[in-house]
Amino acid sequence: MAQHFLLSAAARTLSLKGIYAAGEDKNYETFKRLRWAKTDGAPVCPHCGSLDHYEISTRRRFKCAACGKQFSVTSGTIFASRKLSFTDLMAAICIFVNGAKGISALQLSRDLDVQHKTAFVLAHKLREAIASETKGTKLFGDVEIDGAYFGGHVRPANVKENRRDRRLAENQTGKRRVVIGIRQRKGRTLAFVSKHEAEGVEIAKRVVDRLATIHADEASHWDALHEGWEAKRINHSEAYSLDGICTNQVESYFSRLRRMVQGQHHHVSPRYLYQYANHAAWLEDHRRLANGALAHRALGLALGHGVSRNWKGYWQRSA
Repeated sequence: MAQHFLLSAAARTLSLKGIYAAGEDKNYETFKRLRWAKTDGAPVCPHCGSLDHYEISTRRRFKCAACGKQFSVTSGTIFASRKLSFTDLMAAICIFVNGAKGISALQLSRDLDVQHKTAFVLAHKLREAIASETKGTKLFGDVEIDGAYFGGHVRPANVKENRRDRRLAENQTGKRRVVIGIRQRKGRTLAFVSKHEAEGVEIAKRVVDRLATIHADEASHWDALHEGWEAKRINHSEAYSLDGICTNQVESYFSRLRRMVQGQHHHVSPRYLYQYANHAAWLEDHRRLANGALAHRALGLALGHGVSRNWKGYWQRSA
């Protein structure tokens, strides 16, 4: 029997051992090469776009010869004002992409020997950066749509007489959310968080091409899909897949997300559920990439992403 790709050496092109053995200079060059890919690592001023510069080698900074402003390889990115070394940042990205079902901030903080606050914000910055890869994406061809509920668990009272019907709205916490997954077969997965699964119809109007064919289950709120697309429905009480009609691929995404939330994080705030949903979608879409290619893709997206307005100074605002 042939070996599965994910078990082969071809899938393992990057390791923590290799990152730390390479050293700070080598990892710094990797940052430069991915930040300024069009110039093969030659610095480009983020302020005016000039290629002419002076190198301040003792501080790993540059001074633009045109506008006179100083900049570094991380200026204007999610790593701006960083305190971690390039080696530690590269190691963090390696750990981040190697976690097929995500990575908790607690584990990341232990692996990098940093505070939990540092690991928490760094992981969320990376999630924000990789989510930008699908910004403005339109889905075509065969598209599957479905929803899955997360959070809002109501713990039953200890004594039977004090227990209430947790199915009733007045006995719920209000923290329950639904992740709406829309996945193009052999394409990308888009994730959205809302309070009701029926909101997926309006979301589909924004991201699914009108010539696409949408696959959904028999839930009544998906009936509205027939008004805008060719919609095919599958009755899960009879079959999970029938004549090519199924939602198996979007269910595969939900399976990864559930393992991420339940197995790694155990609790996810509804406020940040969208971050984890996008993280799982990115991992699902790129599951056939070698981990080295995946790490470089994540780093490239991070260096191409502007300063995070959500996570810069997060703990100062939350203190």
